[in-house]
Amino acid sequence: MNALHTAWEKLIEEESRRQKGRTDQDLWRPRLHIAPPAGWLNDPNGLCQYKGIYHAFYQLAYFQPEGGLKFWGHCTSRDLLHWEFQGVPLCPDQPFDCHGAYSGSALIEEDQMYLFYTGNVKLLGEHDYVNTGRESNTVMAVSSDGMRVDTKELLMTNGDYPDDLTRHVRDPKVWKQDGRYYMVLGARTREDEGTVLLFSSEDKKRWNYVHRFRMEKPFGYMWECPDLYVLDGHTVLSISPQGVEQDGLRFANKYQSGTCFLSGDFRETKALGEFRELDGGFDFYAPQTFLADDGRRIQIGWMGMPDMEKVYRNWTVGRGWQNMLTIPRELSVRDGILCQNPVRELKEWWKEERRIKGTYSGPLEPCCELELTTEGGDVKVVLAGGLVLRYEKAEGIFWMEFTDPLLGGGRDIRGRQVGALQELRILVDVSGVEVFLNGGQDVFSTRFYPEKDQYHAAIEGDGIEGVLRYREG
Repeated sequence: MNALHTAWEKLIEEESRRQKGRTDQDLWRPRLHIAPPAGWLNDPNGLCQYKGIYHAFYQLAYFQPEGGLKFWGHCTSRDLLHWEFQGVPLCPDQPFDCHGAYSGSALIEEDQMYLFYTGNVKLLGEHDYVNTGRESNTVMAVSSDGMRVDTKELLMTNGDYPDDLTRHVRDPKVWKQDGRYYMVLGARTREDEGTVLLFSSEDKKRWNYVHRFRMEKPFGYMWECPDLYVLDGHTVLSISPQGVEQDGLRFANKYQSGTCFLSGDFRETKALGEFRELDGGFDFYAPQTFLADDGRRIQIGWMGMPDMEKVYRNWTVGRGWQNMLTIPRELSVRDGILCQNPVRELKEWWKEERRIKGTYSGPLEPCCELELTTEGGDVKVVLAGGLVLRYEKAEGIFWMEFTDPLLGGGRDIRGRQVGALQELRILVDVSGVEVFLNGGQDVFSTRFYPEKDQYHAAIEGDGIEGVLRYREG
C-alpha cells in the first residue's frame, strides 16, 4: 500500500458509486458474459479456480470506455455463468508498472494466489517505444485471499531478456510441471519477427532463459498472450500474432489468435506445427486457458479486436462501457483439431425450450441458444434481420455477414472453409453472438446491437432439426 494505490482506490470507489444502478437499465448488457461495469475491457488475465471459486481477471481502463490506463478488473463465479464483479485489485501503483498493469496469468499454490503480469513503463523523451523508451517488466503479485493484492515483486526487466529483442516483451503465462516452474512470454525481435520465450525457475522468483519458439518463416512482427498446455495428449502453444497478412479467407482480422501443436518435449523442441485460427468471426483475441479442478481445460477470450476503432464501432461506448469476454469454452482435440464448446454448465442455465423442424421464423429472447442439425446441405440463419449465418454446400464455406451496418457497427463479412456442415450451435447473449460448428471444430464470434424489438430468427435449409433454448425474464 502506498499513496498512489490509496488514491486509485478512492477514485475507483467513487466511480463504482457513480455507476451503481446503471447496469441494470442497459439494454445491451450481456447476461452470461463478463462485461465491465464501466470503462474499457480487453484481455482476460489470471484465470483460475481458487478454493472452489472461479476467478477471471481482465484488462480494465475503468474511467475511459475508449481505453486508457490499464488496471486488472476482477470477477468471481461458482458456475462459470453467474459472474460477480469484485472490484479492481491490481493497480498501476509502483515505479515498475506505473503506466499500466498489462496482461498475465495466475498460479495457485499452498492456498496462495500468485499473479504474474507485465508492468508497463513509458519514459519521457523522443522514443519510438518499440526499440527505445519502454520498460516491459515481469512482476509477481501475491494474494492470500484471492481478493486483495498483498505484495508485488519485480522479477525481470528488459535486461534479463535476450539481447536481440525490442522493448516489447510481455504477457507472462506461468505453470508448474515436474517440480519446476515455467513461463512463456510474447516478444518482438529487432528484425520485426514474433516469437515466444520460454523460462524456467525453481522458486518462482529467479528465472532462467531456456529457448524460444518461432515459425520456420517469419509470421507477424509480435506474438502476444502466449499460452502453453497439454490437451488430450497434444502439447499446444496458443499465440496472438500481430502483423500477419490476409491470405484469402484466412487472417481477415487486424490481428489473429490461434494454436500450433508441438511435437516432442516443449523444453527441448522449438519447431511449431501449422498455425490454425481459433475463431473465424470479427471479435476474438488474446485467449487464455486454465485447468479446472475437475481436469477440464477451459478457455476465455476477449470478444473484441484491438485497433479497430476507425473500422467498426461498439455502440455501448455511449453508455459508458465497451467490450466483453467470450463464454468460457471447454477445449478438446478431435481428429487432430482443437475444438471449443461452451462449458457444460450452460445446459443448466436454460429453463424453456422449443422444438424446430424445417423452416422457422419467430421471436428470440435476448439471451438464448439455437442448436441445429442438418443433412449437410445449404443452411441460412438470419438473426435480428441483419446478421446472416449461411453455409453453401457447393462452395463449402460458412459465412458470417452483416447486411445491416448499424446492427454490426460497421462489421461486414467473414468466411471459413468448412467440410460438411452437420451441426450448428448459436449462442445469443443480448449484444454478442458465438457460433459453434460441427462440435466446435470451427467457431465464429461477433458483437451485434439489436434494438429491443429486433430479436428474431429466420431459419431455412435442408433437413434442419433442432431446439431453441431460452430463459424467460
